[in-house]
Amino acid sequence: MNEVVDQFAGSSLSPENASIAIGEDWPELREQVGRICEGFPQDYWYRLDQNDEYPDDFVNALTESGYLAALIPEEYGGSGLSLRAASVILETIHASGCSAFACHAQMYIMGTVLRHGSDEQKRQYLPKIAKGELRLQAFGVTEPTTGSDTTQLKTRAVKDGDDYVVNGQKIWTSRARQSDLMLLLARTTAADEVKKRTDGLSVFLVDLREVVGKGCEIRPIKTMVNHNTNEVFFDNMRIPASALIGEEGKGFKYILSGMNAERVIGAAECIGDGRWFVEKAVSYAKERIVFGNAIGSNQAVAHPVARAYAEIQAADMMTRQAAALFQAGLDCGEQANIAKMLASEAAWHAAEACFTTYGGFAFACEYHIERKWRECRLAQTGPVSTNMILNYVAQTVLGLPRSY
Repeated sequence: MNEVVDQFAGSSLSPENASIAIGEDWPELREQVGRICEGFPQDYWYRLDQNDEYPDDFVNALTESGYLAALIPEEYGGSGLSLRAASVILETIHASGCSAFACHAQMYIMGTVLRHGSDEQKRQYLPKIAKGELRLQAFGVTEPTTGSDTTQLKTRAVKDGDDYVVNGQKIWTSRARQSDLMLLLARTTAADEVKKRTDGLSVFLVDLREVVGKGCEIRPIKTMVNHNTNEVFFDNMRIPASALIGEEGKGFKYILSGMNAERVIGAAECIGDGRWFVEKAVSYAKERIVFGNAIGSNQAVAHPVARAYAEIQAADMMTRQAAALFQAGLDCGEQANIAKMLASEAAWHAAEACFTTYGGFAFACEYHIERKWRECRLAQTGPVSTNMILNYVAQTVLGLPRSY
């Protein structure tokens, strides 16, 4: 399979590659994933939303088809696909009206393990994850008192013989109750003992099956969307030293590479949501007759939908660029962050336009607009807010003075 970065190589685009650049790439992958999504109609997601349930059947179907192992190399039982291909999978899921929130973490968490894990860790975990014998869905980073200020997190992991002893708390750790493994970021050297505030943080691959009830407690958080998120408490939790990913104290750098993948994947999901909303709005605007005309003939209805579509197309191109740079091993922080911001805002504008197009019917659960509308709003807050992205662009890309 050609990588996205290869498709744009050279000084000019062939007609075939030009169609990929401005249209749909990975058409067979889109078709196959779309076929799986057809088995999970909107009523399935409505029922889960009403009961705060995890989509086990959907996640199992994706696992059995091999799509959740897209980024795992073939030597470990995965597909060995590019980040662009993984993005296409998740975009297609959301464009179909389904949700990848329940399983997308496995895609971007995988980058930290693949790039920085030991050969032994890869051999031990990756084949089982690829087969679906283990779930790696939980990402323990954010804390209630530090939020986006990751370098100041307070969870501590202290070496004690052949173990680390962990104390602290995480919040918004989604899918911790449905996951076998969790990627955990903790401070191994106190903040006042390091030269740079990004030093002294370490990453651990924690086997939740071994620690829940033994120093680890998971409490669900009720939210406005069915996101299966939690608080996680650590009270003298012991984990083996072999759980450490890479070198002690360099975890922040490891996490950053995974966060770029997270932003690309999140952008792709937003693009999928945006396409779903536009399709729903266009279809309804053609069918709904008021005062003798289809409401889509009114510019007040048509223009917001058209603008949202244009924004989605633009965000799509930035997302492709970020994925190509990531795949080539180049710095993609600027592109990944901008892609996530543009895509989340485009999706929200599409959601608002669709909601307005449906009028009062948008509030009726049977149309599923309100549920997807609630889900879509999340992307402007997490996993990184629009304001934090603008801070990054202003300070890191443009060189403006740091505001915090």
